[in-house]
Amino acid sequence: MRAAVLHEIGQDKLEVLDDVEAVGFGPGKVKLRVRATGLCHSDVSAMSGVLPQPAPFIPGHEGAGEVIDIGDGVTGLSAGDRVLVCWLPACGTCPACRRGQTQLCLAGFMNAGTPNFKRPGGDVFGFAGTGTFTEEVVVDAGCAVPIPDDVPFEIAALIGCGVTTGLGAAINTAQVEAGSSVAVIGCGGVGISTIQGARVQGAAQIVAVDPVGSRREAALRFGATEAVAPDGLADAKQRITAGEGFDYVFEVVGKSVTARTAYENTRRGGTLCIVGAGAMDDNFQVNMFELFFDEKRILPSMYGGGDVLRSYERAIALWRAGRIDLDSMITHRVQLAEINDALDQMRTGEALRTCIEL
Repeated sequence: MRAAVLHEIGQDKLEVLDDVEAVGFGPGKVKLRVRATGLCHSDVSAMSGVLPQPAPFIPGHEGAGEVIDIGDGVTGLSAGDRVLVCWLPACGTCPACRRGQTQLCLAGFMNAGTPNFKRPGGDVFGFAGTGTFTEEVVVDAGCAVPIPDDVPFEIAALIGCGVTTGLGAAINTAQVEAGSSVAVIGCGGVGISTIQGARVQGAAQIVAVDPVGSRREAALRFGATEAVAPDGLADAKQRITAGEGFDYVFEVVGKSVTARTAYENTRRGGTLCIVGAGAMDDNFQVNMFELFFDEKRILPSMYGGGDVLRSYERAIALWRAGRIDLDSMITHRVQLAEINDALDQMRTGEALRTCIEL
């Protein structure tokens, strides 16, 4: 079967091969035929080494498709079912799951160290234990979440990661209050979803911050009340908050420099929400006096900060009701053979979200 493979960490191009086989099928597993997958910035971060991932590997974790086969012991799924891929399934038994913090379950991360593909030359890993830049994939049954028939595969794929992450940051983690002021730093797919989440919550002002003009224009279409380049944030802060700072600031880039900017633009007593996934050696610093004196809440948000199955259902309900726009988030559609063009479009900011159709 065909799949896009990264041979070594640090390479910026994928090789589309036709000699890849999905392996690991057995009890508790399901085999999926991938129909659509989104290109998420986390895929690029794994390719560059910012996010830890063994290689060679197949990127992709934001996917949807059909069940081909189910292993022994799998219940609630049948061949032919339409599903989205959950890259962080909850085991239901670990301490995090028992506390109701299923987004912190580590069971899914353990899968990342087990190859679920092979080639004549050896084993191949799937990113985050999945790997959806391929025609077929074997995953734990918990990774295959049934979707209603009216949800297109490309929409379901977005809900599988970027939409859930962004919406959840605003709704679950920060719990944005109606009438509040919000700034979102970084307006790719996750940032746009954060903006939509803040709008759903009733924020009065939503300032989108991004260096790419096309992304700023997109942010306005998705609910931002204004959009500025990074050098315009200070002026927006002064005009909108009289210099006090925003009630909520979301960092959706994953770098300490933008996290520091976000902190400085959060009002005293306000909330800084860290949504971007960054590198382990990139340290965010605050001094002990400001940490105490400013009483700003610093809230990381992992995969939307809540139960992902409930978050999927909520996203679908909001999409059906027209409260959020997911269709327009897909600005580019490509075939698997064009994956490197899609990567370039993401790196330059030309693409908001790219759907790879298989």
